[in-house]
Amino acid sequence: METPLSETDEVEALRTTVATDSFQSIEDIEYQSYKRGFDDRVAQKMRDQVTVVIPTLNEEEAIGSLIEEVTSQGFDKIVVADGYSKDRTVEVTSRLGAEVVMQHGRGKAGALLTAFNVVSTPYLVIMDGDGSYDPADISKFLPLLDSYDFVKGVRAVNGNMSGLHKLGNKVITKTFDLLFGTSIGDVCSGMYMLRTDAVRNLHLEKHPMTVEQEIAAEMVLAAGPITTVPINYRQRAGGVTKTNTWRQGFRDLLTNFDLARTYNPIMLFSVIGTMFLIPALGLLGYASLLYFVANQYHSGYFLGGLVLLVLGAQGVTVATIAALLRRIERKLSLSQRQV
Repeated sequence: METPLSETDEVEALRTTVATDSFQSIEDIEYQSYKRGFDDRVAQKMRDQVTVVIPTLNEEEAIGSLIEEVTSQGFDKIVVADGYSKDRTVEVTSRLGAEVVMQHGRGKAGALLTAFNVVSTPYLVIMDGDGSYDPADISKFLPLLDSYDFVKGVRAVNGNMSGLHKLGNKVITKTFDLLFGTSIGDVCSGMYMLRTDAVRNLHLEKHPMTVEQEIAAEMVLAAGPITTVPINYRQRAGGVTKTNTWRQGFRDLLTNFDLARTYNPIMLFSVIGTMFLIPALGLLGYASLLYFVANQYHSGYFLGGLVLLVLGAQGVTVATIAALLRRIERKLSLSQRQV
């Protein structure tokens, strides 16, 4: 009858068997185990530096599962800024252990400003409370914590976004990038990471429902390091959208120009000046056609075209200088941060 192995002998035999079967030494296995444990500890330490901020208004159907998803990803610091919901949003949130603050101020801007005042971690991630953003994507922001003040999530172009929304979002984002000399990628996205110290200086004084654009504009103005990461985009978990697509789209587009007038007027008026090139080239082309083909000379067309051409050329020059200055400002800010 064989003598049964002690617990220590069984563990040692198992370790030897695993090492032999996988052609790894015991030291390799121990190192990999230690490394996994070390990586887990580092990841958890990074998660502990982040507060997840969720603005809500009547999101009873979505908020419960969303908070559970966030906590399942290892994030236990959750602040829900509620806009005085008429359903059970606050009750569900409180039951799941998230911190609830009742917002002051209007719209989503008011909710975020309220939440910013109670966040105590170095970083925060904002996501909507309707379940359209995936908490699993928060991990994509973590490796960038110490390097960037603002990390924007760029939504995947999938079937969960209508063709009208895709087109409108592209127009709004391209307009914003042009007016601010950036490449945000998805300025209307409602999921992004911010350095908490940076948000203390945000004003958010424009329309309360275009807060994503205003945050982006103020962060660009601050000249801090900015980047983007790809994120998933899902259908709403419940409820109905609180905005009209056409009205919100035109509002977002007009907000871009209003923000540029406030935060980047040189680039705005440079772009407007550059647009004079289109009628300038049209007038000069038409006047030249009449002169060379019909042998007719119209001094008014030539003079008007030349005036517009000069204005357009000035716009191009100023816009180029403004873009270069913005790039230099960002590089200087990055250099100072590294020092």
